[in-house]
Amino acid sequence: MSENPNVARYERIAALYDLLDLPFERSRYRALRPLMFQDLGGHLLDAGVGTGRNCAFYPPGATVSAIDSSPAMLARAHRRCPTLSAAGRLYRMDVTKLDFAAGSFDAAVATFLFCVLPNQLQVPALRELGRVVKRGGLIRLLEYVRPTGTVRRIVSRLWQPWIHWAYGASFDRQTERYVPAAGLELVDSRYVIDDLVKLLTLRSPN
Repeated sequence: MSENPNVARYERIAALYDLLDLPFERSRYRALRPLMFQDLGGHLLDAGVGTGRNCAFYPPGATVSAIDSSPAMLARAHRRCPTLSAAGRLYRMDVTKLDFAAGSFDAAVATFLFCVLPNQLQVPALRELGRVVKRGGLIRLLEYVRPTGTVRRIVSRLWQPWIHWAYGASFDRQTERYVPAAGLELVDSRYVIDDLVKLLTLRSPN
């Protein structure tokens, strides 16, 4: 199994992850998570489940499978997502090499996963999500981007060394730019927090 080079970071920070993220979870992320699953149903893939913060927002009646490459993060997801844990649908897996058959899912989501993936893994990860989603299925991504406003741009540059050390993340991944190369269609791209966080909706080819 190929390894995301950031796995070691998440193994190190997993015990503190929820605590470090708590202010942002309360002020930003909690309100955004329902948007990830709007109009989605059936069999869903949650790629980069982390500590399982999305679990409380899964659509009623949906069957969700979730993956993460960090065992320490998955251990916390097992506690937060008892339904998935009991059903054996939490997997240690790399998003660039998914052990699912083509067309296994009706849709997929990834929350702050692609702003962590290095540039060279963006297209392989997008292609894999497109492969495991049914033809014409949706893929929804929530990602940080580099702000265009002067103040927020300066603040993001001050934050960059910390978020890279802790999460391996960057504001400059430009995931949207890689969508055509991955053979996917960009359906919608919109800011959901100022000019800092974007919600992308992609479609796998018919």
